[in-house]
Amino acid sequence: MTSRLVPDYEVKVLLKCEEVLGSSNKLNDAVQSEFDIVPGTKKMNIQFVDTEKKAIYSSGWNLRIRKTEGKNNFELTYKKRYPVQEGDSSTAEGNINTALETVLQEGFNSATTYKAQVEVGYQEQTLSISYDAKLPDEGFEGMDLPGPEDSRKFFTENAPKEFKNWSSDNWGTQHLANSIIYGPVHAKRFEGTWDGFKLFIEVWPVRKRRTDASLEPIVEASFKTSDLKKALEGRARLIKSLQKRAWLLEKDSLKTKLIMERYGTSNE
Repeated sequence: MTSRLVPDYEVKVLLKCEEVLGSSNKLNDAVQSEFDIVPGTKKMNIQFVDTEKKAIYSSGWNLRIRKTEGKNNFELTYKKRYPVQEGDSSTAEGNINTALETVLQEGFNSATTYKAQVEVGYQEQTLSISYDAKLPDEGFEGMDLPGPEDSRKFFTENAPKEFKNWSSDNWGTQHLANSIIYGPVHAKRFEGTWDGFKLFIEVWPVRKRRTDASLEPIVEASFKTSDLKKALEGRARLIKSLQKRAWLLEKDSLKTKLIMERYGTSNE
């Protein structure tokens, strides 16, 4: 018997780049000390695939290819997002369960290989259902990502049936046939600890506008937990701590949205 997916929780908040970054987009000494940042960073190259009119993204899906330093594969992710009504500790669980019920009715259940995660942001919460595939990076150099033709091929050949036939037969593969690349973004990840959690800080330099290739960094701190109460209480403590140091950027993280808005045909 199938049942609802059980999510984990990822708290995500934005930091003010002018307050936390030094030269070459490195974390400054105060931030490194506060979060016990370990030496070194991990590079990540990321790009998305969609049609020129963003038909996939407009339907709640996003398709991401990521290459992580030190790994010999590409990580393909098919992700479907569902908004969760904002709620405090007394209502959040009910709102999340409502979203999970919607997901169940749309065919994502415990019998599938999808993973569920609630992204707990500064104000908003989002339920993400994701399917991952890993492909060897043979024939590619270093951190290079596949071009448009290979990207279409990879996503088409590995498409789960829920994406492939989302609103009609072969809906996903038909859109992939006309897809382009949004990106790439050359990001890096710092690892540290905070309040008993493993904390990650990622720096994503994103172009300023679709017509302006100069970059502005997006800085995001995050931690994961399997417990909703710990996620909500941890978010509150982290926000308070960051506000005290004037490091918090008081808005929700919208990295994917910005990439879809600022990349595409003009930078191919």
